[in-house]
Amino acid sequence: MRIGGKEFADQGRTYIMGILNVTPDSFSDGGRYNRMDRALYRVEEMIGEGMDILDMGGESTRPGHAFISPQEEAERVIPVLEAVKKRFDIPISLDTYKYQVAQEGIRKGADLINDIWGLKYDQGEMAHLLAESGLPCCLMHNRRETGYVNLMEEMRADLEGSLRIAREAGIREEQIILDPGIGFGKTREDNLEVISKLDSLHILGRPLLLGASRKSVIGLTLDLPPEKRLEGTLVTTVFGVTAGCSYVRVHDVAANVRAVRMAEAILGRA
Repeated sequence: MRIGGKEFADQGRTYIMGILNVTPDSFSDGGRYNRMDRALYRVEEMIGEGMDILDMGGESTRPGHAFISPQEEAERVIPVLEAVKKRFDIPISLDTYKYQVAQEGIRKGADLINDIWGLKYDQGEMAHLLAESGLPCCLMHNRRETGYVNLMEEMRADLEGSLRIAREAGIREEQIILDPGIGFGKTREDNLEVISKLDSLHILGRPLLLGASRKSVIGLTLDLPPEKRLEGTLVTTVFGVTAGCSYVRVHDVAANVRAVRMAEAILGRA
């Protein structure tokens, strides 16, 4: 898959997607990088640590987060996206489920759209925008309610629904990454099961992205606040590598790069 002028293997490698939240209320680092100078410093730091893709978001998606308008979200994230694009040679993923923000981000140089609603938030506007742009996208599993009869089967069916929307809109399948949506529409027990059974999602035929960094499944399991969840995150990252995930989305880039490299060496992928 080509993202931002760079080639990424669909299998056999695990790439690091570094997180930059330009929000005042993110669960983990809210307010730390919503100033331009701090945001650019953090991007430079993550590139030095071995980040492969930058994922930028302008709205917190933590449980109970405050909804903001597309205009406000764009005002937060687009100037930073433009500044990063001018200064650094790094593929940029824009984390948004609002087609208006995605449209402006694409115009300003976003290389991938990361949609936490898997094209199901609107009436097809995001799907048609992505088809028209030709950009790759990451489609995440999400539900408004928990409560599954058969978690993995229902997740696969939901993700197949996102793939169907994409196909009908004209998005090429080879441009799609799938994300099981750790922490979204799932209980702690659900999240643990998904992480343990990630390899079962390869039946969908698309590269997988695992985003478990510092999330509540780690906090609830280890009884730790977000800033002390690094070791738990590294365990999930290694699970992602062994399960064949192509991408892991993380806050702590350097430590996760080392964990991925070690896991890949053990598996003979280095």
